Amino acid sequence: MKIYRRLIIPFLVTLLLVIAKIYYKGESESWEGFWSYLPHLNTILIISGFTWCLLVFTGILKRIFLKQYDISKEDNLRARKVYTQLNILQKITNFVIIVLGIGLILISFEPIRKIGVGVFASAGVAGIIIGFSAQKAIGALIAGIQIAFAQPFRLDDAVVVEGEWGWIEEINLTYVVVRIWDQRRLVLPTTYFLEKPFQNWTRSSADIIGSVFLYTDYTVPFEALREELDRILEKTNLWDKKVKVLQVTNASERTVESRILVSARNSPTAWDLRVLVREKMIEFLQKNYPEALPRTRVVLEKSEKA
Repeated sequence: MKIYRRLIIPFLVTLLLVIAKIYYKGESESWEGFWSYLPHLNTILIISGFTWCLLVFTGILKRIFLKQYDISKEDNLRARKVYTQLNILQKITNFVIIVLGIGLILISFEPIRKIGVGVFASAGVAGIIIGFSAQKAIGALIAGIQIAFAQPFRLDDAVVVEGEWGWIEEINLTYVVVRIWDQRRLVLPTTYFLEKPFQNWTRSSADIIGSVFLYTDYTVPFEALREELDRILEKTNLWDKKVKVLQVTNASERTVESRILVSARNSPTAWDLRVLVREKMIEFLQKNYPEALPRTRVVLEKSEKA
């Protein structure tokens, strides 16, 4: 019931304006001077009132639908999908409602009726695509509609764009806000995500695999590293117990490269897990196998004269 309270004020205001319009309809014809403009002003206010009611009503409908989904849950893929679609669709609907309201107000002015008809006709999606498809703003609007249905990303998805890692915080019709890991905000036009490649770490699920690289001397005991990795992961709740791998992925003339793969339930947790594993593995090498840390060897040979 609390949701519908938001509609009471705009509805009552609009109702009073309609009643006033009906009550003074016969008498207004005899009004002169300033008072003669009041009926037209009343018409404008009625149109504005109906527009206000429709905007509030779309917000109420969105809240009713979204009450069925909890985006704060760990497994919130379905909820984020619905949130993304409804938020963009509400913005599109509100845009059309506002354009219709402006068009009706302009139509009420006889001298500029033609302008009002033009705006009224452009409220349809087909009119927007045909008449303004060359303009960047409308192109971004159309991109927002595409994102709502194709959903290359959703609210709270973990993404990498422009070399920055963060989460999708806000999706608007013409721009998208990415909350970067250090709390900065990266604002990009919606067309960016349709024209340029980007990484989405939570496209189909929230869980993710993180990697840690170690560079050691050739004398490092790999089985001891694997045993230590097991001990580290068993002691932390950051690991989701799905992926645990230590492999030698490269060897140069000076060092051996070992790659550790571990999985976590989401990208922030995976970051913390990678940091933990890297730190503990380095401490393990320092305490137990300091000779296995990277080193540069120099061989001195005695000369024949000596």
